[in-house]
Amino acid sequence: MTPLQRFEEYLKSKGLRNTDQRKFLIEQVFNRHEHFDADQLMEQLPSKGDPSYVSRPTVYRTLREFVDAGLLNRFELDGRSVYEHDYGYPQHDHLYCTKCRKLIEFTSVEIVKIRENVSKLHRFRARDHRFIIHGVCDECAKLRSRDRRQDRV
Repeated sequence: MTPLQRFEEYLKSKGLRNTDQRKFLIEQVFNRHEHFDADQLMEQLPSKGDPSYVSRPTVYRTLREFVDAGLLNRFELDGRSVYEHDYGYPQHDHLYCTKCRKLIEFTSVEIVKIRENVSKLHRFRARDHRFIIHGVCDECAKLRSRDRRQDRV
């Protein structure tokens, strides 16, 4: 099923209808693959008065519905809600640069093995996990070291 079909199935199960605004938002979210917050999404949408305009409350409500429908994952970074594709997307983890806020995705067989071993040890059925390593990316580290050299002059 496509994300739209999956979402329509979810809406039917809740007795809701798929509006043009919901269809437009699902198209906007799933036509690109990037992590985003609601403000970033709003910046990419048409302005008030333009065709296909979607209000801020509708964006927030629809993002919550996308998460409930299993289409998006939501997690907190620096006090903001960040969204990423979930439906049809493989389990992965993240490196997060605390300077530029870049998220780098990676997969690790070793992390999955640790999750399975710890779950087995505690007789726990793990469905998934979220692992985010906070630090500084290479670009920000280079900028920082260059700035420090300039300060010494």
